Amino acid sequence: MGFSFVAFSPPIICKINTYNHNNNNNNSHSLDAAFIKRAAEIADKSAGFTSPHPNFGCVVATAAGNVVGEGYLYAQGTKPAESLAVEAAGDWSKGATAYLNMEPGDCHGDRTAVSSLIKAGITRVVVGIRHPLQHLRGNAVRALRSEGLHVDVLGEDIQSKVIEEALKSCLLVNAPLLYRAASRVPFSVLKYAMTLDGKIAASSGHASWISSKKSRTRVFELRGRSDAIIVGGNTVRRDNPRLTARHGGGHLPMRIVMSQTLNLPEVANLWDVADVPTIVATQRGARRSFQKFLASKGVEVVEFDILNPKDVMEYLYDRGYLSILWECGGTLAASAISSGVIHKVYAFVAPKIIGGKNAPSPVGELGMVEMTQALELVDICYEQIGPDILISGFLQPVPDMTPVIPSVEETSAIDPTVTPYDSSIIFFYKTWDPYGSFSNFSPHPILMLPDESGDYLSWSSVEHYYQAHKFVGVHDHVARKCVEDIRSAKSPEEAARMGRKMQRLHPDLIRSDWESVKIDVMYRALKCKFSIYPHLNSMLLSTAGAVLVEASPHDLFWGGGREGEGLNYLGRLLMQLRSEFLGDSSTPNENSRIYQET
Repeated sequence: MGFSFVAFSPPIICKINTYNHNNNNNNSHSLDAAFIKRAAEIADKSAGFTSPHPNFGCVVATAAGNVVGEGYLYAQGTKPAESLAVEAAGDWSKGATAYLNMEPGDCHGDRTAVSSLIKAGITRVVVGIRHPLQHLRGNAVRALRSEGLHVDVLGEDIQSKVIEEALKSCLLVNAPLLYRAASRVPFSVLKYAMTLDGKIAASSGHASWISSKKSRTRVFELRGRSDAIIVGGNTVRRDNPRLTARHGGGHLPMRIVMSQTLNLPEVANLWDVADVPTIVATQRGARRSFQKFLASKGVEVVEFDILNPKDVMEYLYDRGYLSILWECGGTLAASAISSGVIHKVYAFVAPKIIGGKNAPSPVGELGMVEMTQALELVDICYEQIGPDILISGFLQPVPDMTPVIPSVEETSAIDPTVTPYDSSIIFFYKTWDPYGSFSNFSPHPILMLPDESGDYLSWSSVEHYYQAHKFVGVHDHVARKCVEDIRSAKSPEEAARMGRKMQRLHPDLIRSDWESVKIDVMYRALKCKFSIYPHLNSMLLSTAGAVLVEASPHDLFWGGGREGEGLNYLGRLLMQLRSEFLGDSSTPNENSRIYQET
């Protein structure tokens, strides 16, 4: 999947004919609602293909109701949906309206999305919902209004029945981000298939197959939209699953096994991490020898003092995950529901009866003794898939972020004791963080002199450059192709995935001096990035006196680690650059082309 946008040039113009645009408020609202729904629809195209990022869509339309451009964000580090839409619209953008399912969330100091709308001549912007992350919330709306654009926010500036429906579509397309922002855990979906009499397997444990092939295809789609899939030890022992998305490419979710005792088989499909990584979450101290065995297979083992769904979700939140799919048995499902971490349920009901007093059910003991205690789903949907019925609904309503939540700055003005970070330590990790531009995944292309030619090459991000240079200088056609493939990767996430996979599968292709030069490779790329972007340079200098920590809980070399045990080399390099820039009297300007290779 790559960029998807519809390019229109006169006189080929798409028009939504359902509504006629005139001075009547109801018709005007209907038109706004239709275009916002379309923006949410195209935003959903990127769901799950890279993780984590919000889903952004943009529709540019004339006052007559003609759609002249569309675009959606493919991944963090790629061109914004707004830029793609106005590029597709061309001169038709002048005086047009841009419809956004969600307020843009540019990196700190980088207003690419906002600037593209302003430069294109857009005069009105309709926003579905404000950005749910507090440090980004309202920033783009204020910036657009300060430039003289008329900005309407659904539910705040425009209200009607059709607008409520459009607003709901915006909430649903970014439900994982809204839940994450509201509850500080990833959005979790419990999926199961059961017979008409409520069994997920026969008394013997045999469960292949309850649902139809069409239903299983839908499950693959659900996996492809998730950052990770969770199962318990019983599922590994009984079913030996692969937990792959099988959609022919794109995003492949992490596979996670929760097991307190590590009573797991030595031979399992999940221990094959050639294509998809696996994490085993366990209790601290459980079967050390088996932990070493898993590590030798390339499986990551994460220990918890007490293994429970809530702590695992908080850990995955720290890793930046948005959406988790639970495909576990009844015992773990009941524990997850009781912990309050399950937000939505997908139940595939097959028209079969298996019976059996001891046959397992999808959810184990919840401690409820009266029907009045039963948990009720909301926003329920019914869909026939082949012979099966898919029932889906939310256990917890989608958080309504419409009420304005004060930003960090606004809160600090009211209560000076409230600060986002300790003054002496600044953490950064994901590009949407307050200091997200420090991340290698931030959308800042760099121009670097390659090792083997005299020509400058453009790299879409620091991560692209770093991953490709694992293979630079290796005289092998596969290695050279790998460099080009990584360089042309659509997003930093894809570049990282490709580089890591090749390193894992073909360690012989890695340059022999990589361990000794990788810090210098990273340093050169960072120096270029912070030299040619003045706003990034200013932001780095503004952190003088603070310790910079890359808050990755799992990267113990570049990051700080889960409990501060990491080496934090990325933070160290940024602090080194900061010292160099502070000691340099010359300040980078907009046209500076500083590409030092020292």
